[in-house]
Amino acid sequence: MDPDAFEDLVAEAIQTLPEQFQEMLDNVAVVVEDWPDRETLRVARVRSPYQLLGFYHGIPQTARTTYYSLVPPDRISIYRRPIEAQCRTPAEVRELVGRVVRHEIAHHFGISDDRLHEIGAY
Repeated sequence: MDPDAFEDLVAEAIQTLPEQFQEMLDNVAVVVEDWPDRETLRVARVRSPYQLLGFYHGIPQTARTTYYSLVPPDRISIYRRPIEAQCRTPAEVRELVGRVVRHEIAHHFGISDDRLHEIGAY
């Protein structure tokens, strides 16, 4: 898939979020990268870059204290190549991008992987 078209899918996924959530993403940069770097793989405890589709780099809103100020924006990385490798059609890419974006944004709001499993978000 063309990288620009992929970035458009990420932007579309963000725009489909309810407005109240979009407003709470004012200090979050959502970026598209081809692959996760080694440090991110290590932190995520993942061996293969094909296994990591996205990653939230930051401090969840639920873990912030009164001392949380003057910090760089949190970052959500969406990894294009691993997502494309798991999909056969553009429709599958669109669906998976939306799911990964929502998943990583959930981490920004302090929702753990365990909780996402509990509520059936996987």
